[in-house]
Amino acid sequence: MTTARDISAPATSVQDALRQRIREIPDFPQEGVSFKDITPLMADPHTLSLAVRALADHARPLSAQRVIGAEARGFLLGPALALELGAGFVLARKPDRLPHSTVGVEYKLEYGTARLELHRDALPRGARVLVHDDLLATGGTARALCDLVESLGAQVVGCGFLIELAFLNGRARLAPHEAHALLSYDA
Repeated sequence: MTTARDISAPATSVQDALRQRIREIPDFPQEGVSFKDITPLMADPHTLSLAVRALADHARPLSAQRVIGAEARGFLLGPALALELGAGFVLARKPDRLPHSTVGVEYKLEYGTARLELHRDALPRGARVLVHDDLLATGGTARALCDLVESLGAQVVGCGFLIELAFLNGRARLAPHEAHALLSYDA
């Protein structure tokens, strides 16, 4: 198992500082996969703050009124990002976890399907919404979030991610919505 990259050298950019705090774990959760572990980044207040500010700096011109994130990893940075933007945060949850009337969407995973739900009154019609998640891989979860936002008559103004696994081409699945990731990995 590998450990986090050497973090003693000074970072030359925000991206370098963030990348230095992401631990890559080979062959997890299965052989051939290089898992990007963000827990060291999240545990360090400096890089956590850098990540939230950098996500917000890119999203600020979009004038989002709400940020939406999917359970559970979209809840990690999503609320802090919403606060930084002066926006509200909307929770997209797994089925049967929200107490009020819901609307939902099923989407395909690599090996099956999943479902996300929102409260029917979570987004005002016409609201400007930023879709957020920690990772853009195949784009299935983010596409489902876009579909949920639009089903309630709100507007997706962009999609923001901490990490993009560019080799999986998830960005294409989000078209025509703009997608931005702080860090991109090609393998």
